[in-house]
Amino acid sequence: MVAHLVIALAAGGASGAMFASIVSGSLISLLLLYLSPLPLMVAALGWGPLWAAIGGVAAAIGLATMFGASDGIAYTVAVALPACWLGHLCLLGRSVAHADGAAQDADVHLEWYPVGRILPWIAGFAALATGAALLTLGTDAATINNTLRGFLQRSFALNNATTNVQIEHWIDAMVHLAPAAAAIATTAILTLNLWLAAKVTVTSGRLQRPWPDLRAAALPIMTLAALCVAIAFCFSGGLLAMLANIVASALLMAYVLTGFAVLHTLTLALKSRIFWLGSTYAVVMMFGWPMLAMAALGLADAMFGLRQRYLQRRSPPLATP
Repeated sequence: MVAHLVIALAAGGASGAMFASIVSGSLISLLLLYLSPLPLMVAALGWGPLWAAIGGVAAAIGLATMFGASDGIAYTVAVALPACWLGHLCLLGRSVAHADGAAQDADVHLEWYPVGRILPWIAGFAALATGAALLTLGTDAATINNTLRGFLQRSFALNNATTNVQIEHWIDAMVHLAPAAAAIATTAILTLNLWLAAKVTVTSGRLQRPWPDLRAAALPIMTLAALCVAIAFCFSGGLLAMLANIVASALLMAYVLTGFAVLHTLTLALKSRIFWLGSTYAVVMMFGWPMLAMAALGLADAMFGLRQRYLQRRSPPLATP
């Protein structure tokens, strides 16, 4: 018990320190901020979500004491809550029962919470954190846009940009794209942190569930309905449209991730599979916009079952994910 408490407080202290490092303004602090959920996720997957929650509460109280209540709340919403809940979902399992209702051997027939159902939670937390961050800038769309525009104008002025016309065009584009970009980045960062935490715990032998088949990750059908509703509200205007844009962007990023899972499945039989997968990841990371193609692939699989049809028609050789 004492050892678990020490681990919880150590994880919370590390996570809180990484979150607070942004006040230094250095470039490395941005990376630490992005990775701040990682210690709590490791604690949740390796020792249980309860201990991660204890560490998160301790870190939130410490941040609120040192920097103010707003920082403690921001840490709780953006870091502690997602880390603990996602860790809880990853360890959620149930025993499959016989037709007569008798439980089978839990070691062999334990059904774990599907990875595809974790992705909507990640998108939801990303939308919540992004929306909450925007609402700190104002309570209506005009105020939020003006605040973002003022921040960007000061940034461009410090960088001595060339012409005012070019500056204004870039600022207008960035103001409109900022909420969606933040939601997409937050979704990707939370997913990366959860994957890294799982890798750390499985390497150390502390992961309390088998490693899932990530190629089989599929979003629930209701996610597609939620995406359509969010896109519809994007045309409403005002603050509602801005928040709907955030939700739609986060859900689209979830389909980007399932698109990669589809790609891993559809390339199983290729001899040059590693080359094509590596090239795809490199192009997406370098340019960004090819994520639209991955989102389209994920949406096509959700609507037409591309992976299921492929696996039914072929028996590809086994390959590493």
